[in-house]
Amino acid sequence: MSQRQVLQVFEQYQRARAQFAQAVADLAARPQSIDTLQSAGVVCLLRPLLLDVVPSIRQTTALALGRLADYDVDLAEAVVKAGILPQLICALPEENRYYKRTAAFVLRAIAKHSPQLAQAIVQCGALEMLVICLEDFDPGVKEGASWAFGYIARHNPELSQAVVDAGAVPLLVLCIQEPEIALKRIAASTLSDISKHSPELAQTVVDAGAIAHLAQMIPNPDAKLKRQVLSALSQIAKHSVDLAELVVEAEIFPVVLTCLKDSDEYVKKNGATLIREIAKHTPELSQLIVNSGGVAAVIDCIGSCRGTVRLPGIMTLGYVAAHSENLSMAVIVSKGIPPLCVCLIEEHEDHIKAAAAWALGQIGRHTAEHARHVAVANVLPTLLDIYVDTRSSEDLKMKTKKALKNILQKCTYLPALEPLLHEAPPNIMKHIIGQFSKVLPHDSKARRLFVTTGGLKKVQEIKAEPGSLLQEYINTINNCYPEEIVSASFLHQAGNIFSVLTASLSPSCSWRC
Repeated sequence: MSQRQVLQVFEQYQRARAQFAQAVADLAARPQSIDTLQSAGVVCLLRPLLLDVVPSIRQTTALALGRLADYDVDLAEAVVKAGILPQLICALPEENRYYKRTAAFVLRAIAKHSPQLAQAIVQCGALEMLVICLEDFDPGVKEGASWAFGYIARHNPELSQAVVDAGAVPLLVLCIQEPEIALKRIAASTLSDISKHSPELAQTVVDAGAIAHLAQMIPNPDAKLKRQVLSALSQIAKHSVDLAELVVEAEIFPVVLTCLKDSDEYVKKNGATLIREIAKHTPELSQLIVNSGGVAAVIDCIGSCRGTVRLPGIMTLGYVAAHSENLSMAVIVSKGIPPLCVCLIEEHEDHIKAAAAWALGQIGRHTAEHARHVAVANVLPTLLDIYVDTRSSEDLKMKTKKALKNILQKCTYLPALEPLLHEAPPNIMKHIIGQFSKVLPHDSKARRLFVTTGGLKKVQEIKAEPGSLLQEYINTINNCYPEEIVSASFLHQAGNIFSVLTASLSPSCSWRC
């Protein structure tokens, strides 16, 4: 056999290996082929090819493994159990850029499924190799490494700390300064995943100088980049007053308010989330938002969108209003109550309704004036209807009950309270009757109206436990009227009520204020 014939055997073997790896990679991209590939033991057959002498075969094999691992957790576990990870990364620094990109894809595909699989990647020493990839000249290699770091860090604080300890954060901050938009997006997303777990991890990102560079990208026209930038700043700001103040000091206002008018709903949502995470901390930070026109912008945003996009804006109004009477009045003056009422009526998701109910409760809980503004918007009947609705979740019922209690305990606007007398359950009724018992002894006009509208009659129909707080309130109301007015015989004789009232309201009546 000639030398050429011998070499042909090896060439055929090489072509066969390349064809096999490419065919599997193509099949792995089709979900309908996955089960067949798995049953044929494809992972074990691919493993030796990762150490092939031909770079293109190694790269194609890695691509096939990445696609398989990306499909579901079982295949990802099979790749790990087959001992492929050490082979994948053993010579990574010496490999070409195409292999590095593909290897990072495999690591990302495995890490995304569970903390246990992400931990397996950490334990095999892959983080050090990924850091080397972050230092590569090729933007695609950096992007792949950033993406893998993000999938590892997002699971829990321990894995995120492992990413930090590997030295990835300063390099990720450098990545967000690169000109390539795709690399900026992934690096910002990874910084967000690292920051979200704890104040300490967020502080690490801050110490690397991330805030200033992230803030500069808020006006960027690329919607996907803005989503990630706003998310990263939100994850930093949420942890503490100090971190929130550092974000504010990067001069994100008023430019961040333009995001609330963006055509991309996720930009709107993430922009509102950032404002919410700042507003929740202190009255001073909420006041800064008010002064920059943030409350009005959030209210406009709530009115222009639907569903979960509204949620962070709703909560922002609640946080601002909760801090003080003045901030609550700023929400009222900016006409924040009507869109919150609309959310109670329009939205179908209970958690969004619950947030709107909570926000309205925070607005109305301060003073009688605040409660009156909420009451005249006809909020109370809506809250009551939601509370008594059997379809409402327990959390929604709890939030609406709390909101009703907050508003009712301050509300002295009786025309808004009286309709509730005919519908409210006992645990809400006591708060309504309590307000009447506070107002009626000091307001003669209100006392007259309370009789003519049937309110006093309704009070007499309430069955209260002797000695209970509700009974005390009822007694206080009854003491505002002559005995004959309170007696059931007069209350049920509609024809005589007017004459009784006329006599009772004469100047000589002792119960008149």
